[in-house]
Amino acid sequence: MGFPTIVPASVFGKNAPSNRINIGAIGTGRISRGHDMPGVWKYDTARIVAVCDVDSRRVQDAKKLVNEYYSKKEGKPYDGVRTYGDYRELLQNKDIDAVLISTPDHWHSPIGMAAVQAGKDVYMQKPASLTISEGRALSNAVQATNRIYQVGSQQRSWAQFRIAAELVRNGRIGQLKTVYVGLPGDPSGNEEPAMPIPATLNYDMWLGTTPEVYYTEKRVHPQADYDRPGWLRCEQFGAGMITGWGSHHIDSAHWAMDTERTGPVEIWGTAQFPTSGLWDVHGIFRTEANYANGVHMVVSNELPNGIRFEGTEGWIFVTRGNYTATASDPVAAAGNTKALDASDPRILTSKLGPNEVHLPVSDDQHGNWLQSIQSRKPPIAPIEVGHRSCSACLLHHATMKLKRKLYWDPAREQFKNDPEANALLSRPQRAAYAVPALAKAR
Repeated sequence: MGFPTIVPASVFGKNAPSNRINIGAIGTGRISRGHDMPGVWKYDTARIVAVCDVDSRRVQDAKKLVNEYYSKKEGKPYDGVRTYGDYRELLQNKDIDAVLISTPDHWHSPIGMAAVQAGKDVYMQKPASLTISEGRALSNAVQATNRIYQVGSQQRSWAQFRIAAELVRNGRIGQLKTVYVGLPGDPSGNEEPAMPIPATLNYDMWLGTTPEVYYTEKRVHPQADYDRPGWLRCEQFGAGMITGWGSHHIDSAHWAMDTERTGPVEIWGTAQFPTSGLWDVHGIFRTEANYANGVHMVVSNELPNGIRFEGTEGWIFVTRGNYTATASDPVAAAGNTKALDASDPRILTSKLGPNEVHLPVSDDQHGNWLQSIQSRKPPIAPIEVGHRSCSACLLHHATMKLKRKLYWDPAREQFKNDPEANALLSRPQRAAYAVPALAKAR
């Protein structure tokens, strides 16, 4: 008695006066502070009530950030945010209805699986997983628990990407033949010395399922600010830009190709990798893929950033223009700032008929997620679609590593007669953080 309690939204009826969704933010770094938490707190239907990070300094920063936002919004002091250093403790809080997962890539699927098994709805940053096996296990877990799971493929909530997909699907450029996907690049770096682990950082948990390696600040995240973290350029924690931005652009390409729940059947290409230094993700690359429907895809960081669809009767190019997700994104302003372009302007002004393909409309990725939580209808970027987008990226990464053509079975999610390639579908996991569900993923 006398202590405030958070009442879960589930106890209210659909039309009750209070139906607020209580949210916990797991991972409170750059993308959480600049994108995910602001994407949610602007809605009156939701309230961020908890923050969690393995870096206690960041936890306190996040608590202060959220409390100050609500204090300013409501015009009175607010101190309603609870802090956690372990996501498992946050997930045990039954007052929390849903979570944001804004961690490094290697933690996406393990936390996602734990969250849905704890009964939480989830908004998770892309890519869906570190490996294809993890992605399959995650999608299976979501389907088994019937939770609302939105992947942060926010281009699905941008009008130009939906319009491009609809025009391609409805034959406005004739039969689709080739898709060109241009991604940003990542520079390599120097060797970095071992450093003392900051007292505020639970580095062992930060490493999670991945191997033990010495701490150095540029492997993890900056201690003084929230600039772009170094883990993005370490293969131990992700695959580089092929999944970083590839998960966005290949997802948008799949949307237009009508291949959202499948994948390529042949993949090949080349890539340059650093020969020294801490950062070891791919550099310049060009990879290609064929799909069962006859469409050919080319992916490279030497192409303009965006997606170009070429058909028998014209082309469409779609991009974000000068947009960057955060100020520290390594993406230069586009030379051509047109977000949507075509070989003939009349293609873009073409109206869709009532019997043509109309794709779902969303104008905000986080808002769409909150609406789905309330309606229990699928969000604009469900986990199976996100898994397939991520899988395609990882297939391109596999051919970079093996330096030869690969043959993929999208139904079985296995390479054909290729044990060496199939060994790349999963990674060994440290026992303390191993995910049991992975053993049941297939």
